[in-house]
Amino acid sequence: MRTGRHLALAAMVALAGCTVGPNYVRPTTEAPTAWRIDYPKAAEVANTKWWEQFDDPVLNDLVETALKDNRDVRIAAARIDQFLGVLQSTRSQLYPQLGYGVDATRARTTEVGMPPLPAVLDPTFSLYQATLGASWQLDLFGRVRRQTEAAQAQVYASEQAKRGVVLTLVSGVTTGYINLRSLDRQLEIARATAGNFGATERLFELRFKAGIVSKTELMQIRSQHQQALAAIPAFEQAIAAQENLISILLGRNPGPIARGKTIAQLAAPQIPADLPSSLLERRPDILQAEQNLIAANASVGAARALYYPSISLTGALGTVSTAFSSLFTGPASTWLIAGGLAGPIFTFGAIEGQVGSAEAQYRAALAGYQQTVLGAFRETNDALTGSQKRLEEFNTQRLRVDALREFARLSKLRFDKGVSGYLEVLISENELFVAEIASVNLQAARYTQLINVYRAMGGGWVDIADEMTPQPQAVKTAQAK
Repeated sequence: MRTGRHLALAAMVALAGCTVGPNYVRPTTEAPTAWRIDYPKAAEVANTKWWEQFDDPVLNDLVETALKDNRDVRIAAARIDQFLGVLQSTRSQLYPQLGYGVDATRARTTEVGMPPLPAVLDPTFSLYQATLGASWQLDLFGRVRRQTEAAQAQVYASEQAKRGVVLTLVSGVTTGYINLRSLDRQLEIARATAGNFGATERLFELRFKAGIVSKTELMQIRSQHQQALAAIPAFEQAIAAQENLISILLGRNPGPIARGKTIAQLAAPQIPADLPSSLLERRPDILQAEQNLIAANASVGAARALYYPSISLTGALGTVSTAFSSLFTGPASTWLIAGGLAGPIFTFGAIEGQVGSAEAQYRAALAGYQQTVLGAFRETNDALTGSQKRLEEFNTQRLRVDALREFARLSKLRFDKGVSGYLEVLISENELFVAEIASVNLQAARYTQLINVYRAMGGGWVDIADEMTPQPQAVKTAQAK
């Protein structure tokens, strides 16, 4: 008899460790052995505040302000708290649930019922009850454990989503500031060019009145001057729009943005050194996609556990009396111990449908994870290739600007000596104006591609930046304790 009890106890312990459903295994992913662009001077800077390499204190302040006040970051932090609450609620089902109840009733019963109430009894009576109850659903087949596993993965996914917001925010503020300084420089070029053309137009008006130049030449320079003037409002509007965009990233109303160094004074960040496989461990979007996959995998187990019976234990201890003075005396005490076993027999496809839905969600999450990995490899290769090619393009354009500037100087000199007409000067100065604008755009594009490299590779810098953001309330509470 004692041996039988031991065997029953061993069976219960074995069942308690049983968890239905597949355990998660990370899918095999074929990572490229190397990037398409080789950087021999790559640096170990992926775990530092890379935006500080631009050496602009104003930019540093803008990034810090955005991390503290951006609304998207606050939304992401609140979502972490939301999923932490779901996790806590789900995990609580693993433990006994305790409760209490207190009731007081005043009632009157019928005197002419069946059987009739004796005349000596008062039809009006009071009833007082106080109970303390406990219930526990044994998670023998791991349904609640799988649900807890899924909820935990959703918490981790929400944390990675917040890191993704931080990554996008830092990249967005830095790129926006680069574009702003680029537009500032282009506006300076447009204003300087318009000023030069205006001076030339006034000179030509005097020469035209003196009969030295023709009206055709005067109209040419006037057209050139007006073209340069027309570019100024467009740049001013673009600057205002860029300032408004950065203001929103900073979590404040649209308005002016402080300036630091010019775009020509900014230092170019170094390219971080890393291998393609490291993206799987640190890119927020990949980590978030994997946590979603883990949650979907656990949901399959939770759905399959519905095929198995559930066992529940219930207990209650209380007291009931018609007189409050005797409510807590021995004769008024009551207690209850109960056990229950329930399981499905025929559900007409209800459980099969839940299992099929969970398995389909897992397949979708798996494809999403694989797609995210492929996209990460593509983005990083594009960013690395773009950073190198933009640098080559910028250097070539800079040489072209130097050549056009010399061409404009020589053309002006030839015109002043009467060797050539003003058409040659007009062509050279127009080409110089366009080339200078293009050179500034390429310089901004080069910096943007370097920013894209850090954005694509991720790295420890995301964790550093994340520590500068508002933390979820649950994290703050834990740190306070």
